[in-house]
Amino acid sequence: MKKSICLYFQVHQPTRLRLYRFFDIGKDSHYYDDFQNRTILRRIANKCYLPMNEMLLEQIKKHDGKLNIAFSISGSAIEQFDRYAPEVLDSFRALAQTGCVEFLCETYNHSLSALGNEEEFVNQVRKHKATIEKYFGVTPKTFRNTELIYSDHIGELVHKLGFRTMLTEGARHIMGWRSPNYVYNNPVKTGLKLLLRNYTLSDDIAFRFSDRGWNQWPLTAEKYHQWLRDAEGELVNLFMDYETFGEHQSADCGIFDFMKALTDQVVADKTLEFVTPSKAVKHKSVGEISVAEPISWADEERDLSAWLGNELQQDAFKKLYSIQEKLDVADDPALWADYGHLQESDHLYYMCTKFFSDGEVHQRFNPYGTPYEAFINYMNVLSDFMIRVDNAVAEK
Repeated sequence: MKKSICLYFQVHQPTRLRLYRFFDIGKDSHYYDDFQNRTILRRIANKCYLPMNEMLLEQIKKHDGKLNIAFSISGSAIEQFDRYAPEVLDSFRALAQTGCVEFLCETYNHSLSALGNEEEFVNQVRKHKATIEKYFGVTPKTFRNTELIYSDHIGELVHKLGFRTMLTEGARHIMGWRSPNYVYNNPVKTGLKLLLRNYTLSDDIAFRFSDRGWNQWPLTAEKYHQWLRDAEGELVNLFMDYETFGEHQSADCGIFDFMKALTDQVVADKTLEFVTPSKAVKHKSVGEISVAEPISWADEERDLSAWLGNELQQDAFKKLYSIQEKLDVADDPALWADYGHLQESDHLYYMCTKFFSDGEVHQRFNPYGTPYEAFINYMNVLSDFMIRVDNAVAEK
């Protein structure tokens, strides 16, 4: 059997909050920075989504179905595409029509609901599934939780929702001596197959590609192709943010040419093949992976500390999910929509106070000057939102 290469891209754009002052609470309930959201979305569409989708479509047609890839596009991103760049949705639809692209299911708002409220988690997963069906005409078969967050319990929830394949991180502290380059399964729901990210090979592209201080720079398609051939195991899972291409790694560093040449070489290699996640599980599970505490693909720790590592984040998280029951009573579509956007994991990520090994990465993706500014702004918005929820409940 050929060694399988599973290439998966995460597509997400947060709904950024405007500067929301204490004196706005109770007076102005528009929370979003529409100008910044549109400006950033259009920029990334032109630098990443449109040119990369065009290149992948050409490569899929060129290789007559032998190039297979997967995307998970958050509902928050789809809403912004619909509003600011509908041509991006058209380009994803063109990819869907090839039959070579799998669209994965996740939480609609790229949220931490799997950790905060199971009822909300189920609601968001079902909403996202329906959205993928509506926009791309396909039903998701594979699940990818926000930031690859996974535990045995989350796996159980996902299995109950009907999914039999799930993506997560091949974190060193859960793998031990084992390799991520095989299929594993959940120890409780053995029918749930797990695909584990090879973070070394994934990050060679996502983070190190243009780093001239890296001892493997420059990374050529020939070199990387050989690394894939030499990797032990049956399956190499390359999972990364789609914004890697053209945004995080600029076009002038050669990232597009690299991917085009790499896909050419892998397709031509009779020992390798591209597969989607739902087809990757043709490889039999080699055993169970037990994950008692949640893991993620973020930072060196591969845990939840990027979002829940300090008291600011924990306070915001607890307050956010404390109002679920009141929202059920109010049952107001406008409130549910805002609640979804306030759950986007990015808001908590901006409050991270890591300043050591991963501080640079956190700073790069943070629109706030400090984590404390992010916390204050978010809590001002949340305070107004809670007032609205209380008023809606009182009117019932």
